[in-house]
Amino acid sequence: MTIDTEKFRFRRFVEEMAKNGDVEVIESRTPLAAVADRLEGNPNGTWFRNAGPDGQELAGNVMGSRSRLAASLGVEERDLLSEVITRLRTPINPVEIDAEDAPVQQVVLRDNEADLTELPVHLQHGEDGAPYISATLDFSLSPDGGRTNVGMRRLMLRGRQDAGIDLNAPSDLRAIYGSTQGNGDRLPVAFAVGFHPADAIAALSMTPPADELALMGGLRGEPVPLVKCATSDLRVPADAEYIIEGYLDAEGWTEPEGPYGEYVGYYGRLKQNPVFHLTAITHREDAVFQTATIGGRNMATTDTAQLCALRTEQAVWTALENAVREPVAVYCPPATGGMYNIRIALNQRMPGEARNAIAAAFGSTADTKHVFVVDSDIDVFDDAQMEWALGTRFQSHRDFVSSSGYRAVPLDPSLEGERAGSKAGFDLTRPFGRAGDQEWKVPDPPVFRQRPHMSVEDALKDGPKYFRELMEAAGSDDGREIVRQLEEYYAAGRIKRLEDGRYAIE
Repeated sequence: MTIDTEKFRFRRFVEEMAKNGDVEVIESRTPLAAVADRLEGNPNGTWFRNAGPDGQELAGNVMGSRSRLAASLGVEERDLLSEVITRLRTPINPVEIDAEDAPVQQVVLRDNEADLTELPVHLQHGEDGAPYISATLDFSLSPDGGRTNVGMRRLMLRGRQDAGIDLNAPSDLRAIYGSTQGNGDRLPVAFAVGFHPADAIAALSMTPPADELALMGGLRGEPVPLVKCATSDLRVPADAEYIIEGYLDAEGWTEPEGPYGEYVGYYGRLKQNPVFHLTAITHREDAVFQTATIGGRNMATTDTAQLCALRTEQAVWTALENAVREPVAVYCPPATGGMYNIRIALNQRMPGEARNAIAAAFGSTADTKHVFVVDSDIDVFDDAQMEWALGTRFQSHRDFVSSSGYRAVPLDPSLEGERAGSKAGFDLTRPFGRAGDQEWKVPDPPVFRQRPHMSVEDALKDGPKYFRELMEAAGSDDGREIVRQLEEYYAAGRIKRLEDGRYAIE
C-alpha cells in the first residue's frame, strides 16, 4: 500500500486555509511575547513565518472556526456533525512504516540535544505558570497494551527536559497512568504537535473504548501512517510536524502545575500534577509548530471551544438516537467553551418527546448543563431564531425542567467546590399537534400562483378565500381593486368573515 505522508500534513492544511483567506500570514519577525495578543479574538488562524529569535514557523488558532473544521473534512458547516458521526462509525486501522520513510523523524534529537526550550513556545495568558505547549495529541498504551489511547492536553515548561501535565480531571490517560503509577512504573507518553484537524476531532470524540488510531483513520478516510518512537515502543503519526517523546515518572501527583487560562474562560488554579520527562524530540526538516487558543474573552473563536462543541454535539446526538424518533439537528454554541449549552431540533412524533430529548442530553457523556429543545422549523444555528422561540414558545411554570446531583466538570467555576452539579432544560416547542393552527403559523410574504382569471364573486362562490386567494383568482397584482369590490359586498350585507380570516359570500 502506498501511503501519502503529505496529504494530512498540518503545513498543507495551513497553506490551503491561507489561500482561502482563513489563515493570515505574517512574514515579519514576531517576538514570542507578541503571539498571544495577535491570536486573541482573531476569527482567523495565524501563521507566523518568523517567530521568536530563531525565526521558526508557528501557526495558531487554525482550528478556531467551524468552517475550518468542516473544510478539513471537505464538507459544509451544517454537514459537519453528520459527517463526523458517519466516519467515526467506520474506523480504519493504521499502517506502520519504516523510520526512514517517516517525515516526522527526518530530524531526531535525543538526550541533551532534546530541549523543550528550543521550541517556539509562548506565554498565552497573563497569569499562566509558564509558557505552555498547548496544541498536542498525546499517545499512550492501555494497561494491557491492546489499544492506543489518544487525547489532547497541554504541557507546562518546567525546564529544558521537564514539563507539567494536567491529569486532575477524569480521563483515559489519568486512568492509564494511575494503574501504571500504582505499580511503581514509568508510563511512556508521546505528544504530536502539528497535526491535521481530523486527528484532533477523533482524539476528542465520545465513543466506546477503541483503538483511537483507528478512529483517526476513520476521520481521515484512510489509514494513519505510524512510526515507532525513537526512544519507546509507542507508535505515533509519521506525518506529524513534531513528536515529543518521554515518560511520566512513578512519583504521581507531586509537583505544582498552573495556573492556566482554561477553556471555560477563567483561570484554572494551581494544581498538583505528574511531571513529564523528555527523552527525544523528532520533527520534519521544515516543521511548523502549532499552538492552540484556549482561554480568554473571545471563547467562540478558540481552537478548544470549536473542537469541544463538536464533541458535545456528537455525544448528545448519539444519546438522542435512542431517546426520540426523529432528531433533526444539534448545535453547541462555542461561546461557552463548547460544552455547557446545547440546542436540539426535532420533529415530535408524540407528546413528551421534547422532555425525552432533554433527559437524554442530561444523561449523555457530554456533561452539558443547559438544554434548549425546539421544533424543526427553528434553525438551531441562528441565535435570533432561538431567542424568538424562547420568547414566544416558553412558559417557565410549564416548560422548564430542573434537576441536580449530576456529574460535573471540575473546571466549572459555578460549582464553587461542589462535586456534582445541576442541569436545566427548556422546552421551546409548540404544543403537540397544534403546529398547523393559525396562531402557531409563521407569517411569510404572500406567494401568488397562476390561476384562470375569474371575478371576485365567482371566486367566492367557489368557496371561502383568503385575500391572497382572491387576488390570485382575479389575476390582480395590486389588490386595491379587490378591496373596492369587497366594499360593495359589505354595503349589501353579502360578505362575512370566517374564524380563520377567510371571506365568504352569502
